[in-house]
Amino acid sequence: MNSKAPAPTITPVSLLEAATPVLVLIVLLSASVYLFGSDSSYGANQIALLLAGGIGVIIAVRHGHTWKDIEAAVIKGISTAMGAILILLAVGALIGTWMLSGTVPSMIFYGLKLLNPSVFFAASCLICAVTALAIGSSWTTAGTVGVGLIGVAAGLGLSPAMTAGAVISGAYFGDKMSPLSDTTNLAPAVAGTDIFTHIRHMTATTVPSLMIALVLFTLIGLGQSSDLSDSQAQATTEALANTFDLSILTLIPLLVVLTLALRKFPAFPTIMIGALLGGVMAVILQPQLVLARADTEGLSTGMAHLKGVWVSLSSGYVANTGNETVDSLLSRGGMGSMLNTIWLIITALTFGSVLERGGMLERLVRSALAAAKSTGALITAVLGTCIGINILAADQYMAIVLPGKMYRAEFERRGLDPKNLSRAVEDSGTLTSALVPWNTCGAYMAGTLGVATLAYLPFTFFNLICPFVSAVYGYTGFTITKIDPAEREGATADTEADAGTQAVGTA
Repeated sequence: MNSKAPAPTITPVSLLEAATPVLVLIVLLSASVYLFGSDSSYGANQIALLLAGGIGVIIAVRHGHTWKDIEAAVIKGISTAMGAILILLAVGALIGTWMLSGTVPSMIFYGLKLLNPSVFFAASCLICAVTALAIGSSWTTAGTVGVGLIGVAAGLGLSPAMTAGAVISGAYFGDKMSPLSDTTNLAPAVAGTDIFTHIRHMTATTVPSLMIALVLFTLIGLGQSSDLSDSQAQATTEALANTFDLSILTLIPLLVVLTLALRKFPAFPTIMIGALLGGVMAVILQPQLVLARADTEGLSTGMAHLKGVWVSLSSGYVANTGNETVDSLLSRGGMGSMLNTIWLIITALTFGSVLERGGMLERLVRSALAAAKSTGALITAVLGTCIGINILAADQYMAIVLPGKMYRAEFERRGLDPKNLSRAVEDSGTLTSALVPWNTCGAYMAGTLGVATLAYLPFTFFNLICPFVSAVYGYTGFTITKIDPAEREGATADTEADAGTQAVGTA
């Protein structure tokens, strides 16, 4: 008679064991940067994440977890990013056909005519803030308007890293404050409050942070030399006008994408429609460029056009304007250009999934909670935990859901309104996700804008300032709201079940 083998006993990991994979990762990433420099994200960092994850696997197995369970957790973790991976591929295709169709060149051309270097960074931040507030997506904003602004910056001779910082600052402000945003809905759900209470409470930290960021962008802009950039801008506009048929018609794909986003169409089909429409507009408006992207030998004109668009969707656009700067700016895009970014995301999620399954992530968070004695320390612990999970788990949603669940009971025990928790989670979990090179958001922004995460990080003023403002409020008690003791008993049971269900459904 066969009997099933007894299930292995899972034992808790110690704090030292939980920290070991993290320390190994820090050492390996430091070595990666030292040995490979700016090329470290093209394979070296991915290897570092897998090796550190291997250390986590050894620790997890020692404490009773089986490889089968760990492998299932890794597959599940990676599967959560499949939506993001599809969007990345779609954005690569969109950039390729929007370059070919003249959509991005037109955005650069008109931007050079309208935007002054002295106000460019502040204006870029505001443009992206308004766009993201309207459509509720930092990713779509960066992949459309942001790409154009990066091109304008190059034409004006301005820093692409500073421009990316302004784009991301504005995009994340709008995303964070929009009721259409998925993270803005998710944070109050896991914390136990409603979305509009959450948005109103975030205003106290978010608006001052944006104002400070705009002041900094304005001060930086005042130091820009417009005399130096005038000739560069003129050379860029001439190269664009001589190569592309520039008109308002080239902006049709941009308008269609923004309209679909406003109507809350899903991100992947919206961006893919924009990419395909870019290909159609390229055939209509830039037929000579489409033919140049295809080997037309033995092909009819129609098939040659199809091949040219197909190549742009897969491999991007290669410019040949005669201006070396413009050529390097426009030769971008294609699904293939996003494969390294996807590689980084997969390895990062593998590492994070191993730590979560092995109980190491939860052990690190418990230590942070145990050390938080005052309200200020508790808010700071939430902020630090969200940032830490963004680094370790490489996923913004995990950085919102896990701290929201784990700190919720403690906030209730201390009589703190759950909107304080939801605000802290968004002030850190949402905003710092774009600052980690291997996080899904950081990898997306770097791949889409063409600027390395660590290069733009110092200039993402809004994303950097807001967590500090939130921590200061925690220690001073400013805008920290208490729950009426009479209301607490009746609210606890209801919100516990309610928001838990919402969190699962939203995630």
